Amino acid sequence: MESETLILTIAFFTIAFVYSSVGLGGGSSYTALMSILGIGHVLIPTISLSLNTIVASLASWQYARNGHFKFSVLWPFLVSSIPMAFLGGRLELGETVFQILLLISLVAVAVRIYFWRDPAFKAERSQAIQLILSLCIGAVLGFIAGTVGIGGGIYLVPIILILGIAETKEAAAAGAVFIVVNSVVGLAARVGVEDIPWEMVWPLAIAVLVGGLLGSRLGAGKWKPRTLQKILGSIILLAIVLLINKLAF
Repeated sequence: MESETLILTIAFFTIAFVYSSVGLGGGSSYTALMSILGIGHVLIPTISLSLNTIVASLASWQYARNGHFKFSVLWPFLVSSIPMAFLGGRLELGETVFQILLLISLVAVAVRIYFWRDPAFKAERSQAIQLILSLCIGAVLGFIAGTVGIGGGIYLVPIILILGIAETKEAAAAGAVFIVVNSVVGLAARVGVEDIPWEMVWPLAIAVLVGGLLGSRLGAGKWKPRTLQKILGSIILLAIVLLINKLAF
């Protein structure tokens, strides 16, 4: 446990720094790393959601204080995501079902990191269709947050841009707040599911707090966060391979 905690502390600091610089919590990479190290499938979402809350809160504060957050952009997604995040957090999934949901989520994250650049188009639709789409998307992302611990911001930001609801920084701000809300709801639903090993969680919490503070303050800067996200994406690809191996054999 001590060696695992040391590895995760160093890695999570880096993840928090990179992802907070673009308004994300890093839950996908936290979850991927913990699955690689064989941490229990019931515990992984609880730890990821806890760390998501810390990092995304810092990013949310930075975006809000600079006037980028608009509640009008986010509320349709929250309306449906909150109950689904709670439902997902209350479900007691078997290890195989959890791994399948995690695999699907990580594949989507890998596609987002490696292949989905800034959207080159914006879909045209009526306000009613846009509202329905937002509600459906929010429900799916909320369920993912509650069940596997991936806050959903990494999916939500490009979706908001494609729907033409907001500009880049407003979308990033909405994504950060979305992660915070659904992570908190997912955590509330998971209270009592499993005892939390605080001797492991505290070092990780401190690491992501420091990394998140630095990343959210410095922003993208000269570090080219997209390039760093691709490097961190290699962790996710490794987790995908290992999960497929577990499910197949």
